[in-house]
This record gives sequence, C-alpha cells and structure tokens, in this order.
Amino acid sequence: MSNDYAARPQLPDPATAPELFEGLLTRRVIAAIIDIILISIIVALVSLAGAILGFFTFGLAWVSLLFIVPASIVLYYAATLGSAKRATIGMQLMDLVLTPTRGVPLDGWMAVVHALVFWITFWISWPISLLFALFTPRRQMIHDLIVGTLMVRRSPMMRHWQRMRQSGAY
Repeated sequence: MSNDYAARPQLPDPATAPELFEGLLTRRVIAAIIDIILISIIVALVSLAGAILGFFTFGLAWVSLLFIVPASIVLYYAATLGSAKRATIGMQLMDLVLTPTRGVPLDGWMAVVHALVFWITFWISWPISLLFALFTPRRQMIHDLIVGTLMVRRSPMMRHWQRMRQSGAY
C-alpha cells in the first residue's frame, strides 16, 4: 500500500457513495450501547477482583481501583479501535469502521484520544453531539471532526476504495 493511498486526499462523498453512510447514526448509537454494556461488564469484573483483593492487601487494592478501572476502559478502546479492524466490538457487530481523515495512521494512541474526546463531548452534551451529526454531510460527530476521523460502514467501504483505486482517483 502506497503513501498516496494512506493519505486519501479525498474523502468518500455521501452523494457518490451513499452506501457508506446508510443508517450510520442508528448503527453508531447501537454500537455505543453494545460497547457501554461490554465496558460495564469489564468494570464490574475488575471491581469485583479489586474488592476481593482489597481484603487480602489490607485495602491497597481498593485504592488501586481508582487507576485500574479507568485504565481498563482505555485499554479496551486502544486494543479495539487501535487494532487492524479499527472498530470496537460494538462497531464490528454493526459493520462500522473508523477511518482517519488527515492521512495520519489510526494507532492505539489516536484511538485513545478519539475515545477520550468522545466521552468528554458526549458527557457535556450528548443531544448536541448527536444532533451535530445530522447536519454534517458525512454524519461526523463533534469528536470525529476534532480528532480527524470518519465513521463509515465497513463492507461497502472496502468496495468503495477498490473502485476509487481502479478509477485512478487515488
């Protein structure tokens, strides 16, 4: 794969590739709900282990939970979004993939930054964050624009990039 392809000077357009954006917001919401459930299970298991270990360590494990619980959440995003699939488990189930828009590779650090900015903007005002996506042509939310990412459907995306490479656009 060449650097020209990785830089992607032109993002997919909803007018020419509507299949990439079909039902995107609904899929994103469902994927987020799935991820919240999975993260809740991870946090519950880590908390249970910390609670049990706290008795054996005279409370030291209870204090460490202040760091271990957030770290487990960050690791979930880094391991899933930062992987070759570029999607959390919820996103994978909903046929979504996170694509960088600025020519920067999507690695574990960018995945963590994306997740942190998502939770900050979502925590401050989730209705505005969702409404914002209704008025952007590529259905990008606030955190996507800040970090420089684009969420598209995975299966049509693969066909789209192949068509674009064959036509010589990239």
